[in-house]
Amino acid sequence: MSALWTSADAEAATLGRATREFSVSGLSIDTRTLMPGDLFVALKGDNRDGHEFVRAALDREAAAALVTRAPQGVAADEPLLMVANTQRGLEDLARAARARSSAKIVAVTGSAGKTTTKEMLRLAFGALGQTHASAASYNNHWGVPLSLAALPREAKFGVFEIGMNHFGEIRALAGFVRPHVALITTIAPAHLEFFGTCEAIADAKSEIFEHLAPGGAALIPSDSDYANRLTARAHQSNATRILSFGEKPKSDARLSSLNESETGAQIRAEILGREYTFIIGAQGRHMAVNAIGALLVVASLDGDVEKAASALREFSALKGRGARFTIQLENGTAEIIDESYNANPASMATAFALLSAAKAKRRIAILGDMLELGEDAREHHAALASGLEQARADLVFACGANMRALWDALPQSRRGAYAATSAELAPQIAIQPGDAILVKGSFGSRMALIIDALKACGAK
Repeated sequence: MSALWTSADAEAATLGRATREFSVSGLSIDTRTLMPGDLFVALKGDNRDGHEFVRAALDREAAAALVTRAPQGVAADEPLLMVANTQRGLEDLARAARARSSAKIVAVTGSAGKTTTKEMLRLAFGALGQTHASAASYNNHWGVPLSLAALPREAKFGVFEIGMNHFGEIRALAGFVRPHVALITTIAPAHLEFFGTCEAIADAKSEIFEHLAPGGAALIPSDSDYANRLTARAHQSNATRILSFGEKPKSDARLSSLNESETGAQIRAEILGREYTFIIGAQGRHMAVNAIGALLVVASLDGDVEKAASALREFSALKGRGARFTIQLENGTAEIIDESYNANPASMATAFALLSAAKAKRRIAILGDMLELGEDAREHHAALASGLEQARADLVFACGANMRALWDALPQSRRGAYAATSAELAPQIAIQPGDAILVKGSFGSRMALIIDALKACGAK
């Protein structure tokens, strides 16, 4: 495989100056995860300046560092790429990587399911050729250009996740990616604090269609209440192909049937007029619809859908996004559904469906605040009570200021314990063999602490 960037290529892309010749095989902004041969990008954030870590990066065998100045402790003849601004330098590399690539490029956004769908696409396209995809949830102003700048020259497919919390953010990031296919997973009341309405969220998400490559496809979730609005925005963006996926009868990719098991689900779907049956290692209708959306992406690029669908057998729910594990207790086991990474009212509903389907003696929900919901946040939290009743939840444990509204709405029989924070709630949780336990909340609610505490229960 050829070098990702040579010093000459990087100089040309950034209009920077290399202190000496180098070639790099990857990019990194974090010395803790840096690999030998990486280009370390010294970004300046609100709290830290990456220039402080250049010496450590070079000591860990970084091939070079992208900097605005020679940091203290770094000799003038060490491999540096000097640029006017490191964020701009990273963006310049991203643009150059996209311009030189012959890969088919996909962009994914949505209020929920972005990372899950991106990982499904990684597997699906991985069965068809060399595939590069965003790492983790690298979907912001530095994550997207970092992922794009790392696109290998030989890649056949590139998959990029794009997030946002204000208008114009997706527009700017999609301008780097310039996808051949852009998919919106769903629209839900997330980030209402910044947008006010779901219509505004739909408008912001639809910015992903504005930089479609000529002949590109816009993929719309047909089951969304905002499907017509997204379609109208796609038309405004001059998308020449607009396709839909979901459960509605006229969807271009439609879920025909779903048969779930303890290890995953068998899915039957009709995609662009052809029937497919395949298996994924995750449960839930939302997972099935995400998988169908991913296969519609493959079909829209004239890929081998059958082969891509077979590859999804290897997919399993991600940590914090529906991953399941069993803990061994003294007299039996308990099942944990880890949804601790993020939450909004729509994703809470899908998580409650997972809890409802669990075969258990008791169904327990441990919930943290859904953040960024604006002035109606307490109402959104209180409204979860009816969903928990439908899910047949036996006990609810809750933490956070807004979850107090849910706690007050619960009948006494369902109340487990309430605390201000996840750290205070964790010691109050008691579990038993046969329990199925859902843990969910926004990232800022720190529900991963609850997951760690539950794992510790099984380590005794």
